[in-house]
Amino acid sequence: MSGLSAEQRHQLIQRILEAVDPRLAPALREELARPGPRLMPAPEQTLAIAGHRSAGKTRLLPMVSALLGRQGLDLDAELERRSGRSLREWVALDTQGFREAERSLFLELPRGSIVAVGGGFLSNHPEALGSSYTLLVPVSFETYRERLLADTTRPRLSPGMSLDEELHSIYHQRQAIHARVPTVSLADFLRAFAPSESKP
Repeated sequence: MSGLSAEQRHQLIQRILEAVDPRLAPALREELARPGPRLMPAPEQTLAIAGHRSAGKTRLLPMVSALLGRQGLDLDAELERRSGRSLREWVALDTQGFREAERSLFLELPRGSIVAVGGGFLSNHPEALGSSYTLLVPVSFETYRERLLADTTRPRLSPGMSLDEELHSIYHQRQAIHARVPTVSLADFLRAFAPSESKP
């Protein structure tokens, strides 16, 4: 754990709770206030922040990094930086090549990294996460749909469908896959940093 004071940890936990899907935040606060697992990643264990597109993974990255006192990396941003290509264009023109590149880069990262992976990583590369601590950022379908309809910069994944059909199809397909992959809930992660005698 980083050298943060109890008050600093409390403030970071509050910021994380404010950053998640507002439709899910009340239930998450209730879950965090109840006794349960306190699942801390090992120092040498890579922590992957995973979940659907628009769940808020990139937004949570600096806060999770601050809690653990480790540097964080956004995998999609690093892929764009290294390749000189926009993800929107890359996914549209060479989806398979993009998937191979994101898997390769993730596996090249030093052990103990904190990395926010793209929205398709968990469903496309679950085996690459085998030894990682995979923190799942939840998002409701309603919030996912609203955010992606408003964000025209993201690549289409099934351009043969209407955007609404694509969003429904991709969300529910990936939701089923996510349920089969070992992940750590946000509440179980945050509980490890909250004083056991107090409620956030």
